[in-house]
Amino acid sequence: MTNEPTTTDAQPNGQSPSTGDQSPEQRAANRANAQHSTGPRTEAGKQRSALNATRHGLTGQTIVLPSDDLDAYQERVRKFFADYQPRGESEKQLVQTLADTAWRLSRIVALENNLLTLGTLEHEDSIDTDDPRVRTALAMAKAYREQSHVIANLGMHEQRLNRVFEKALKQIRELQAQRHSVEKEQLQNAAIIMEMHKDEGLPYDPAKDGFVLSPAEIETCIERNHTLSKARVASFWRR
Repeated sequence: MTNEPTTTDAQPNGQSPSTGDQSPEQRAANRANAQHSTGPRTEAGKQRSALNATRHGLTGQTIVLPSDDLDAYQERVRKFFADYQPRGESEKQLVQTLADTAWRLSRIVALENNLLTLGTLEHEDSIDTDDPRVRTALAMAKAYREQSHVIANLGMHEQRLNRVFEKALKQIRELQAQRHSVEKEQLQNAAIIMEMHKDEGLPYDPAKDGFVLSPAEIETCIERNHTLSKARVASFWRR
């Protein structure tokens, strides 16, 4: 005896076969499948599902907490990418690390301020003075004394994140300096070759020589080189 399939084929009219045509085992299997396809049911499951929207695509780590402003985070990332203009996966990963680490550092500052503000509000009524400035200062001192260990832990996290940021910043600068050096050399070489082709009255396709450069980029480089040459000559005769 063969087992009944757990799924059904669609009918010509787009509907599934009636339940009356299914065996008891098949109907039970269909009910079980339906239980697995309705999404999270518990509150914990729904919260885990909601967090999926706050994961960025590079590391899978949750960077934006439910209490954070997702739009503000995305704008921060956009500005970092606009500033550094990364190319290739290594540069993009480093810029993403810079943006994420900067976001976490900002959160630490906000947490420290919130802790002290909350503690100050909780202790103001316990300070016996008519001077509101003195009351606030003493209440904040009490709050700091109570939360000193928490603030110290935040400081340790801040130092760690600063090291992460500085390391990523050094790496992206080194990578881009190397890339810019190679690109500059390739552009100058392509300009020399294109000028040779021009002198011979021949068209030039930079891709044939392995250059990932457009003819317009090379033409701009040639014009800049000519302008610099003229400027050097003019500077020499002005001396």
